[in-house]
Amino acid sequence: MDFDFSDEQKSLRDELRRYLAKASPTAEVRKVLEGEAPYSEAVWKGLAELGVLGAGLPEEYGGAGGGYLELCVVAEELGRALAAVPFASSIMLAAEFILQAGSEEQKKNYLPRLAAGSLIGTFALAEGPGPVTPNRIQLAGGATLNGAKSPVLDGAIADIAIVAARDAGPGERGLSLFIVDLKARGVTRTPLATIDPTRPQVRIDFADAPAERLGAQGEAWATVSRVFDTAAVLTAFEQIGGADRALEMARDYALERMAFGRPIGSFQAIKHILADMYVSATLARSNALYAAWALSTGSAELPQSAAAARVSATKAFQHCAKNNTQVHGGMGFTWAFDCHLFYKRSNLLALTLGSQSQWEDKLIDRLRASNRAA
Repeated sequence: MDFDFSDEQKSLRDELRRYLAKASPTAEVRKVLEGEAPYSEAVWKGLAELGVLGAGLPEEYGGAGGGYLELCVVAEELGRALAAVPFASSIMLAAEFILQAGSEEQKKNYLPRLAAGSLIGTFALAEGPGPVTPNRIQLAGGATLNGAKSPVLDGAIADIAIVAARDAGPGERGLSLFIVDLKARGVTRTPLATIDPTRPQVRIDFADAPAERLGAQGEAWATVSRVFDTAAVLTAFEQIGGADRALEMARDYALERMAFGRPIGSFQAIKHILADMYVSATLARSNALYAAWALSTGSAELPQSAAAARVSATKAFQHCAKNNTQVHGGMGFTWAFDCHLFYKRSNLLALTLGSQSQWEDKLIDRLRASNRAA
């Protein structure tokens, strides 16, 4: 087993890092945070031109013919840059749902446009705060949709949404997936206040909104579980990218900031903070690399490895983002420094795809099931 990326994948990483350093510095992220634009449209267009958005899609659907490992590389670099783009919603989720559950006609219709960045997608599952369970989904589905979804990540800028709705009886077998044009009649979007405005969230109300079925009736929950395992691995790499960059910021500041005639990095308390950050990020990377291997090879170990990667990466990013602020001291809490950008994003990603406690429960349940099967 080789738990590292190939030379070609490392070249993709280096090229993307150079592009993002120029096109999406934190000053660009702040333009979205402090301005009216909901995302970095120029960065999104640049990613499409580089072929990054279609890196993991088959060539027959407008992609570059890569796979999940290429997507892991892309997710990590976007996480490092805190890029204010809807990659997770449009590529990790919407495109993956269509790739896994769509008909050949739907794949040819939607995937090339998603890969080109001319179409932005998202996924609408939750219907309010709290854990999402099959019976909590009550939005009525069929030829039209009626009900509401909230919150929907990047819903303010998405053109289409993959929506989980109830079109039969109770339980998970009563749920199906639908594709909805968010610019069509019967769709109303209401912005929501969130901790990270660079990844906007909305409430979407559907009132007899036309819908197109995606996949077989009653198969929504099984598809969601598969896609979420894939997205958990990719999100873990996005979180690792952010954790690594937060660690680098803390280290650089500790070497530059002087106190009592010497760099603060020479003090034992700061050394311990930096060492703990390094251990946390390195452990998360180990888990994520193993999950990437399981994902790319179709291993039966994907469910538990995806959950482990998700849990460790969430802890690592939150830990590193928080301690980056601590190392910067009083200045770290000010708007002028970039520490808060990483802290905001770490907390947003901690709730993406479900909370930390939900993924911990999944990990325990999956390990128990694996042990029983053995």
